[in-house]
Amino acid sequence: MSTHPFSELPLPEALLKNLEQIGYREMTPIQQKSLPLAMAGKDLIAKAKTGSGKTAAFAISMLLGIEQRFFGCQGLVLCPTRELATQVANEIRKLARYQQNIKVVTLCGGQPIGPQIGSLAHGAHIVVGTPGRIQDHLRKQTLTIDQVKTVVLDEADRMLDMGFIDPIEHILGHTPSDRQTLLYSATYPKQIRALSQKFQSEPEEVTVESVHSHQHIQQFFYQAENTDKPDTLCKLLNHYQPASAVIFCNTKQTCKEVGTELYEQGYKPLVLHGDMEQRERDQMLVRFSNQSADILIATDVAARGLDIDDLAAVINYDLSRDPEVHVHRVGRTGRAGKEGLALNLHTSREQYKLDEIADILRTELTFGDHRALKPATQPPSKAPMVTLAIDGGKKNKVRAGDVLGALTGDAGISGDQVGKINIFDFVAYVAIKRESARKALERLEQGRIKGRKFKVRRL
Repeated sequence: MSTHPFSELPLPEALLKNLEQIGYREMTPIQQKSLPLAMAGKDLIAKAKTGSGKTAAFAISMLLGIEQRFFGCQGLVLCPTRELATQVANEIRKLARYQQNIKVVTLCGGQPIGPQIGSLAHGAHIVVGTPGRIQDHLRKQTLTIDQVKTVVLDEADRMLDMGFIDPIEHILGHTPSDRQTLLYSATYPKQIRALSQKFQSEPEEVTVESVHSHQHIQQFFYQAENTDKPDTLCKLLNHYQPASAVIFCNTKQTCKEVGTELYEQGYKPLVLHGDMEQRERDQMLVRFSNQSADILIATDVAARGLDIDDLAAVINYDLSRDPEVHVHRVGRTGRAGKEGLALNLHTSREQYKLDEIADILRTELTFGDHRALKPATQPPSKAPMVTLAIDGGKKNKVRAGDVLGALTGDAGISGDQVGKINIFDFVAYVAIKRESARKALERLEQGRIKGRKFKVRRL
C-alpha cells in the first residue's frame, strides 16, 4: 500500500506541524481523494461513512479559507444529531489549533437557546449544528450566514431520513449562491441526487471503495416468520451470548415490543427511539457504551451518532429496506481489526432483500438453522458495570478527575473498579464494576466533590 502524507498537499507549515502533533500523518483514502478538490474550491459529493476521516477531509480546506479578522460565519456544517455535531466541532477545534482565535460554535436542539445566542453575539468563524436549531437562529436573526464560503452537509442521507429536507433547503436559501457545497453521505439514495442537483454546481464525485470491508465480521441469516421472531431472538442471544449487542428494528413500535419481550425473559435492554428527550437519550448511550447495559434496541434514526468502538454483535431483528443501510448497520461491529458478529432474522417473503444484500456484499450469504439453537436454561447474565449519576456537571465545574478522586481517595475503592466517566453540562455519569457499586454509591453520597455535596443515584 502506498502511503500519502499530508505534506504532499500545499498546506502551511504550522498546520502540518499541528496535524503531526494530533497524530495525523497519513491521509485516509477519503482525505486523499477529496482534499485536493475541496482546496481547489470545487463542490463535492463524497460517499464515505463515519470513521473514514471525513471530518478532517472537509475541515482542513474550510479552515484554509477562514479570514480571522472577520468574525462572521464563514463555514457552516449541518449534522443529523447533536452527538455528531459535538464530535465534528471538537475535531475542527483540534485542527484549528495551528492558527490563533478561530471560533467554532455548536448550535443544537435539546440545549437551551439563551447561551447559544450569547455565544453568537461575539461572532463565530465556523458554526456546526443540527438543521432545526440553525433554522431557529435564522428566524430569530441571531445568526447571519450571508457571508458563508463553505457549507458541509454531513451524513446527508441521515438528515433526509430524519425529515430535515425543508430546514436544509431553508438554510441553504440564506447562503450566497457562489458558496462551496460539500455533501457527505454513507449511502446514495435518489433524494441525495435531487438535493445535489438543486444546491451544487458541477460537483465532483468521490467514492471510497472498501468502506465496507467485512472480513472481520461473521454474518449469519436465520429464517423466522414474524410470530416466531421474539423466540428466535432469545435463542440467538442465549446461543451466541454477545458481550454487547445493538438490535435494529425498522419502527419505534417494534423496538418497544422487542424491549418488553426481552425484559420479560430476564434481560435488561435499553430501548432508544426518536421521540426521546435528549437527556434520556444521552443517559442511555452512556449506559450502553460504559457496559452497564449489554443490549440496545434502536431504529436507524435513533442510532445516529452512536459511536461504540467495541460492539460485539449487531442483530437485525428486521432487515432494512435498503441494502446499503444493512451494510452500514453491520459495519458497526468488527471495528479496529476486532472480530465482529452479525445475526439477521428474515421472513420467507424477504428473499429479494437477501439477494440485494448478497449483491452489495459480493458474497454468498451463510444461513443458520434456528431449530439447532437451544432455549435458555438459566437467566441471562448481568452487565459487568453499573452507572451512578451525579447531579453536577461541567457547569458546576465538576471534572472527571474530581469524580475519580472522590471515589478512590483515602481508603476508597480501587481505581480498577472505576470505568468510563462522562461529564455533561449538569450531570456526570460514572461506571463502576457491579461488585463495588454499593460501596461507591455510599462513598459519593457521604463524601464531597469539589468541596460540595451532590445528589447521586444508581441508574
